[in-house]
Amino acid sequence: MNILVLDDEKEIADLVEVYLKNENYNVYKFYDSEEAINCIDTVNLDIAILDVMIHGKDGFEICAYIREKGLKFPVIMLTAKIEDNDKIKGLTIRGRRLYYKAI
Repeated sequence: MNILVLDDEKEIADLVEVYLKNENYNVYKFYDSEEAINCIDTVNLDIAILDVMIHGKDGFEICAYIREKGLKFPVIMLTAKIEDNDKIKGLTIRGRRLYYKAI
């Protein structure tokens, strides 16, 4: 199983990676959204774990990009946000145009 982990807090991303690798998952770990987008475009992923409040394209935008591409794998959002509107936003993402500049 191929799992994308995106979190700009190195300690959190590294800890998630350790736990997943201990369960024999293939982990694609990134600290910025542009590298994660490249992974989404090139790797057959089974699940994504996304930080909502990451620099650059946030987790909501990355999730929208995944859905816009027609990818159906589950997405888990990591967040400290607790407001109902943030929860609703995350649960209702269907895909919207995400524009980004390739590096």
